[in-house]
Amino acid sequence: MTASPQRLTSSETTAVLEAAARASLPAPSVFNTQPWHWRVTGDILELSSDPERQLDATDPDGRLLLISCGAALHHARTALAAAGYAVTVDRMPDPAHPELLARIQLGAAVPPNPETQRMAAAIPRRRTDRRAFGDRQVSEAMITRLRRLVEFEGAYLHEVPQDQVAMLAIATERAAGIEHDDPTYRAELNRWTNRPQWRGDGVPPTTAVEPTPRRVAVRDFTPVGATAGLSAGDGVDKGAAYVIVYGNGDQPTDLLRGGEAMSTLLLLATAEGLATALLSEAVEVTWPRRLLRGLLSDLGEPYLVVRLGYPVSRVPLPPVPRRDAAETITTQG
Repeated sequence: MTASPQRLTSSETTAVLEAAARASLPAPSVFNTQPWHWRVTGDILELSSDPERQLDATDPDGRLLLISCGAALHHARTALAAAGYAVTVDRMPDPAHPELLARIQLGAAVPPNPETQRMAAAIPRRRTDRRAFGDRQVSEAMITRLRRLVEFEGAYLHEVPQDQVAMLAIATERAAGIEHDDPTYRAELNRWTNRPQWRGDGVPPTTAVEPTPRRVAVRDFTPVGATAGLSAGDGVDKGAAYVIVYGNGDQPTDLLRGGEAMSTLLLLATAEGLATALLSEAVEVTWPRRLLRGLLSDLGEPYLVVRLGYPVSRVPLPPVPRRDAAETITTQG
């Protein structure tokens, strides 16, 4: 579209904003909880968190909920930019309503950036790939491109050096062990891996990967008594890169921007043929998170770890459940 929003009818404006909200639905979220809700009012698109979808055991402080919502926010922004619209974003606009995370106001028509269009096209293709990656190395040039985009979103990117991957593995393993010993965590994991199909959320066994030795462990999403739908494959993650998305603080705005930064990383990586997997265990438990801060030389607050690499298998990943748009988008007026 090339017409400015001022020349759009109210129904056309609504359609543009609803399309952006729908584009956010494939955004990644912890346990695929999709903890967000959109509201379209005039030329405003509002993003709110859904506290009922917060993971009380895994994410008691709501850090990962905010990061997940930040990813949805970036997906919507990317869709609007790719369609040729500038936007104004007001984050955490109402202190009296902390669940209201952002207001997006439609702006003037602008020439779409080709890279933004490539990233928008990657939205429906992106999948979390928990299978092992191959020997091909992720280039430093690619890491540099990802770092620049992450910094543009207000966060930072740290590539874990090879001699520190073992420390990352220890932090992840210890966090997973602590969580596994917690019956409330096990119950929560079981609940979100045994969702009815009609709910359109959670992590079904078809997307889980059989446990196998890895450089850094991958969370086992296989429900008790079920069989994982995917094999880890022949790779051993030799060429994988591990990066930490981090920021200067852990206030809600920081975490929201961290999610936006994570989203831009995932979309560019997908557009460039890389496979990605989010690793959040080490940030879910207090003292393993301190180990991650050590990997950052205490320069920032770690938000998430991302494993990047080139897939070995050419078998497409199974589809991931998504909630119906009618459940997550409300249009007023």
